[in-house]
Amino acid sequence: MSAGPHHPLRDHQPRFQGLDSGHRACQGCGEALAARLVTEAAGPDVIVSNATGCLEVFTTPWPETAWRIPWLHSLFENAASVAAGMEAAMRAQGRDTKVLAFAGDGGTFDIGMRGLSGMLERGHNVLYVCFDNEAYMNTGVQRSSSTPHAAMTTTSPPGRERMGKRHLKKDLLAIVAAHHIPYAATASVAYPSDLRKKVRRAMGIEGPTFLLVHSPCPLGWGHDSALSIEVARLAVQTGLFPVVEMERGSVASVMPIREPCPVTDYLKLQRRFRHLFADDPRAREELEHLQALADHNIEVYGLKAEGPDPLDTEGADTVRRGGMRYA
Repeated sequence: MSAGPHHPLRDHQPRFQGLDSGHRACQGCGEALAARLVTEAAGPDVIVSNATGCLEVFTTPWPETAWRIPWLHSLFENAASVAAGMEAAMRAQGRDTKVLAFAGDGGTFDIGMRGLSGMLERGHNVLYVCFDNEAYMNTGVQRSSSTPHAAMTTTSPPGRERMGKRHLKKDLLAIVAAHHIPYAATASVAYPSDLRKKVRRAMGIEGPTFLLVHSPCPLGWGHDSALSIEVARLAVQTGLFPVVEMERGSVASVMPIREPCPVTDYLKLQRRFRHLFADDPRAREELEHLQALADHNIEVYGLKAEGPDPLDTEGADTVRRGGMRYA
């Protein structure tokens, strides 16, 4: 029987999909896209420890699973600890199978912080990936320490006393980098080539590595599901989510911003920030505060660069410290 005509698009399809179709994520879910990109880049010879959260729930409704790799779910707080045990078992058997830990911001920034710190400090050969959708989306959109300042959640509503969440988003990358691990980085689903490259780099490093992936949530953020990539890109292009790499605690490279966008371009697309566009002096003050935070990120990480903007998701480049550039 003839196999039919060859389609050139097949040449560019990934050879392996660790997360298959048929899961129950919401339309436009950034976390589902991020998990698929990570597992594509990681390849089949991996084993995953997954914390409780959206990713665990929508991929494994009993008795179904969307995973095509060995995958284990334990508790909300211990994905890193379980991954450390897996890695020790693989090492004892003389196997090179790479261990990955997956968790959301609730299971990383908050509940799983102790386990993550211990795993990093002990030097386990594990790639920990945090899919950051900036709230406890699985349990009703409650604020986490990853939720941005002034964002509205069910536990940080705007009102007389405050304009959304009072506190700043926790600088998790700096906390992780303070463990002086070989490699830690941030990435965004808006730049899949950059994300895949960082996964492959982390996979090739012996020792603990960390990747924070910004993953829009249409339900919790209140944007149209078709806008997930645009929203994710604007988070980067405003400077609110810096895309950087760190080696042994020091910044090694950054994704440049050639023409920074005002933070209002990002905020106005999301219902969680709609209260900031009311005719209220407090709202204007918070908008100025968020713009100042973005400007601070651009200055601290040296994100401002010259030349055309790297908006092509397959061609986003990175500037290396010391003037060297690589794609």
